[in-house]
This record gives sequence, C-alpha cells and structure tokens, in this order.
Amino acid sequence: MPMKIAPSILSADMSAFASEVKRIEDAGADWVHIDIMDGHYVPNLTFGAPIVAALRPKSKLFFDCHLMVARPEDFVDSLAEAGADQMTVHANASQHLHALIQKIHKQDMKAAVALNPADPVSLVEPVLGQVDMVLVMTVNPGFGGQAFLPEVTDKISQLVRLRQERELDFLIQVDGGITDQTIKTCYDKGADVFVAGSYVYGQDDVEQAILSLREAVI
Repeated sequence: MPMKIAPSILSADMSAFASEVKRIEDAGADWVHIDIMDGHYVPNLTFGAPIVAALRPKSKLFFDCHLMVARPEDFVDSLAEAGADQMTVHANASQHLHALIQKIHKQDMKAAVALNPADPVSLVEPVLGQVDMVLVMTVNPGFGGQAFLPEVTDKISQLVRLRQERELDFLIQVDGGITDQTIKTCYDKGADVFVAGSYVYGQDDVEQAILSLREAVI
C-alpha cells in the first residue's frame, strides 16, 4: 500500500495552527498527526478536542489523534464530536482495551493502539483483529525532537509477520525521530504511516521536506 506522511503539529507554530495545517495540506501531506497530552500519562500538556474542533472546518486532511493520556476513554465522545478521524490510545493506558476500541468504533472513528519503546508486541496481540492501526513509538512519548531509537524497529517486522499470519489489514505507523535518514529503515521493515514533526516543520520549505521523505525510501 502507498506510504502515508503524517506531519505532527506538535512541532508547528502553535500561534497559527490553522495556517500550519494548511501548509502541510498544500504541501502534499496525507494525514495530520495531533498529539493530545494530559500532563499525567506524560509530563507535557498540549491540546484537546477544542483545538481539533477548531481545525476541522479548515482542513480535509485525515485527523490522526494520538492520545498520551491517563484516561483515554474520557476523550472518545468529545473527539468524535470534534471531528477526529482516528483515535490512537496507548495499550498500557487502559485496563479494558477491547471495550475502549469498541467504544471508539461505535463513534465512527478508526481505532489504533500505541506501543512505547519498552512495550513488547505481545501487549497488543489480543486486539490486533480489532484495530485499524498499530503505532510503534520510536522515541519515548511526551516531547517532540527526540532522537530515533533504531532498536525498536524490530517490532515493525514482528507486526508485519502477525498481520500476514492472521490475514489482517491493520496499518503500522512509526512516530519519533523520523527524518530522511531514518525513514527507510522503518519503510523496509514494513511500516505504512510515518509521523514527522520536527523534520517537516523545522524546514522553511515543508513541501520539499515531505517530498524528501518520500524520495528517501526509493
């Protein structure tokens, strides 16, 4: 399947979110990655459903909401109402992961689960038949601009194997330290969706930044 580039607005100019999302949409991004943090699951505090709702009329991009929160079940209804297309929850943040995934789907959103660098793939194996995507964190969650952790990319290969063995079709996303130097490792191991924040928004020409990510895997 074609690769998808999902720039993270965590690295955008927070005083001008609407124009920053338009920049990446015009530049050829496939999704926009929206990091929602509550200051509890991770130390950082970012934004929530009101920002998603404010951006929704401004963009036709797929809104990929990544929740780094202690109680993800509390966000499902508000994010659905705000216009989120997908909700990614950390597998270790919910004691009732199956029920949470069902609740997300009931609100007509896609459901995804995330693995921290220290989390084994076995943590999400029981729900692979339910989810639309698995996110492999290639940095520790909470802050942008961290260095890529190559040792965790073996989890991509494990997920690809499980996807093939079980004849499933979930996407595999990677998030953290993705640049034109690190993306090919993830692509070659089977990742489908690539979150890039600092690399895209750190360049004056975001169109060229996105293009360079696509060209790096050729």
